[in-house]
Amino acid sequence: MKAARRFPERTQRSVFDRIRGGTVNNVCAYWLAGRCTRNPCRFFHPESLPSHPPKQSPYQRPKTCPKTWRRSPGDGVKNSSISPSGVAAKKMSSSSPIDCERKTPEDGVKNSSVSPFVKNSPIEKDSSSERKTPEDGVKNSSVSPCGVAAKKMSSISPSDSEHKTPEDRVKNSSVSPSGVAAKKMSSISPSDCEDKSTPTNPDKVCKYWLLGNCVRGEKCKNLHSWFCGNGFSMLAKLEGHNKAVNGIALPCDSAKLYTGGKDNTVRVWDCHTGQCVDVVNLSGEVGSLISEGPWVFVGLPNSIKVWNSQTQTELTLDGPVGQVYAMAVGNDVLFAGTQAGIILAWKPSSETNGLDLAASLKGHSGGVISLCVGAKWLYSGSMDNTVRVWDLNTFECIHTLKGHTDAVMSVLCWASFLLSSSLDGTIKAWAATESGNIEVIHTHKEEHGCLELCGIQDAEEKPILLCSCNDNTVRLYDLPSFTERGRIFAKQEVQAIQIGPAGLFFTGDATGQLTVWKLAGEPIAVAS
Repeated sequence: MKAARRFPERTQRSVFDRIRGGTVNNVCAYWLAGRCTRNPCRFFHPESLPSHPPKQSPYQRPKTCPKTWRRSPGDGVKNSSISPSGVAAKKMSSSSPIDCERKTPEDGVKNSSVSPFVKNSPIEKDSSSERKTPEDGVKNSSVSPCGVAAKKMSSISPSDSEHKTPEDRVKNSSVSPSGVAAKKMSSISPSDCEDKSTPTNPDKVCKYWLLGNCVRGEKCKNLHSWFCGNGFSMLAKLEGHNKAVNGIALPCDSAKLYTGGKDNTVRVWDCHTGQCVDVVNLSGEVGSLISEGPWVFVGLPNSIKVWNSQTQTELTLDGPVGQVYAMAVGNDVLFAGTQAGIILAWKPSSETNGLDLAASLKGHSGGVISLCVGAKWLYSGSMDNTVRVWDLNTFECIHTLKGHTDAVMSVLCWASFLLSSSLDGTIKAWAATESGNIEVIHTHKEEHGCLELCGIQDAEEKPILLCSCNDNTVRLYDLPSFTERGRIFAKQEVQAIQIGPAGLFFTGDATGQLTVWKLAGEPIAVAS
């Protein structure tokens, strides 16, 4: 039997000999390229190039141009040269080279990746670039305005090479040396956050700031505030509801504020401390909530809850079909607009010490979602795109106002005029003519659908119209000019607005956020 033996001429080195060992005879490819950052390096760094240097690799810099990186025409890569102000990192593998295309800083932001531990850090564009020595590595490296996008070096471990540029950190394939997976930030566009010191869109709030993740900070071109304009300010935010606030009521001679929402609750707030002092759990969503004197009315599916804030009396009114969307009180009658398109009317009864159903007003073909009382008439807005006018005494429909092309979300009486807002993006002003008809005398157009209308007077008793839109804003307009004096921003649509004493007003949005606002003593109008 013959024993296997090694050939003496084929000497091999154990891989364990390389650990902490000296250099090998292979010349370091990164040293030839002028960008090796390892000290010591396990590959050979000759003091000078050999007299007959090896054939130039497409991944090495030519000696005649030490600050540029380019590939030969035969490699088939166009526009591969990079200016001295940028550093290009290429994949060092046996596979075919991957093309590297030139990108601007704006291109680098799109579909970019940012580590979740630095997702709130701004992505800035450097105005200059400085050539770093191999000893400097890639720490604190700057990028030129030409915005060169570097490719990841997938075949080399992070310990072998750390030739990374800032662009590497914002590409989808980037991984930090510690192995942290980068998070995609594809929803950010360059137009949303620019390198500016002051907002260039003072009437547009930054949507990323609303969500708490704007990366631009003070350099964002959009507004970082819950409102813009002079003459009013935000006093407080009341937290409690976890779904949309659909109604706000402030009973007379009461220090309590009532709010109802889609979370099936009515919350009672102390007006002095801003604390929630009571939570009433109900059987369904609160579709509307109003107060008249000490009485609080809560619209629910198929019923209405009635509370007296002074005597704690509680009643339940049955009769509505579907959700109660709107309520109003006029001529000692409670009116309720329902999902079925019927308006129910209740009158007080001395015999039962409660409210008795007096009439059912029929005419709308869609749900009644807004009601208001003015003089001797009741106005109703519906999902059938019309406004109907009802006589308070006879409960008969005397006018049908057609002019909107979408659901009428709110109706409001101002002086001798009727204002109506619609999802068609218009606010219409109606007035009675000499012939007895009611016609549109003015149409104000918005870029978005209009939701809730509410009126208030400033310190000089000038009328102000508050209009919430489905772009998550509330506009403040001077009447009758419709000159915008300010704007309120919210995370989602503001579905409830209520006026309080001494210039106070309240807004509730679809997230459940309740906000308290106050008009200033001497408001200043802001041009639109």
